[in-house]
Amino acid sequence: MTDSITCAPLPNTAVDIWHCDALGVYSGYVAGGSTPDTTFLRGVQLTDATGVAEFTTVYPGWYVGRALHIHVKTHAGGTVSNGTYHGGHVSHTGQLYFPETYNTRVAALSPYRNNTATRTLNARDGIYRNGGSSTLLTLTQAGSDLGKGVTGTVVLGINPAATP
Repeated sequence: MTDSITCAPLPNTAVDIWHCDALGVYSGYVAGGSTPDTTFLRGVQLTDATGVAEFTTVYPGWYVGRALHIHVKTHAGGTVSNGTYHGGHVSHTGQLYFPETYNTRVAALSPYRNNTATRTLNARDGIYRNGGSSTLLTLTQAGSDLGKGVTGTVVLGINPAATP
């Protein structure tokens, strides 16, 4: 994560992510098929001295009308004590997207192939069309078997003083 004005790394910035499972279900969200009393596929990490935050998760699924994505929110200006981030403010809210070549391959794997919702391509997703390509993850496959996973990277440039 870098400062969009100075291009300097942003250490100690809390990065919050969440996404749905292979079948398009979110935790902690009240809607059809969701599980409001659980917290799966959600996490927060602090960026290190070089502005890097790392997460280990599963490839997200999809639901009607949206391309595959991970929600991301950054919190700047806070402090950490006893392993908890306090204070500060939200400085960015956005989404991370995946290349369609991988989305198509993952959709053919179990349990993703059991998702009955029509999959929306990036090019047809309204949020992606309004700048999502700038947060398209670069994926590297772990070995020859896609089922073994991928690593995704993206550099987010944010204004830590912003309060959207």
